Amino acid sequence: MTTQDPIERFNQWFKQESAASSGVPEAMALATCGRNGVVSVRYVLLKQADKQGFGFYTDIRSPKGQQIKQNAHAALAFYWPRRGRQVRIEGAVEPMTAGEADEYWITRPRASRLSATASRQSHPLRAHADLLARVASLKRDLQGNEPPRPNYWLGMRVVPKRIEFWRQGAFRLHRRELYMRDGKRWRMVLLQP
Repeated sequence: MTTQDPIERFNQWFKQESAASSGVPEAMALATCGRNGVVSVRYVLLKQADKQGFGFYTDIRSPKGQQIKQNAHAALAFYWPRRGRQVRIEGAVEPMTAGEADEYWITRPRASRLSATASRQSHPLRAHADLLARVASLKRDLQGNEPPRPNYWLGMRVVPKRIEFWRQGAFRLHRRELYMRDGKRWRMVLLQP
């Protein structure tokens, strides 16, 4: 069933992929660009997709966090080869609230929370053993207590302005449907492959 709401459509595709996939359907390529105009891309994990946008969590001291601070626009791409589908999203990036970050933080495994607290994401590391030692030290310091969410670990939300659905077709005759936000509504146009 096709819907005129691209967020609902995305969630339908995501649910289908999640049910059929043994991979990581929530993996999305995130492209950001700082003031210098140099584009950077990496995979992050989708943690929510709703009317507000597409959310992920990160250490805002990381290069991606700094790029988003300098240029609050990003692009996302999902590729699900099993079904021959791709979704591309472009939009502004806004921070989630501290309350949203806290709510998600406590759902993460304790070991993941310790790692996020001990690591300075994407910064140089002399030896992997140093990171392991910081995690062990943090465990000792907490004495069994739960690690609090660091203030630099936040959620980011890509608020979509454009969402493209791509379905693989025979002989490169792919079907492309581009939804563009027009005020509070969405307008859809077909694109040639």
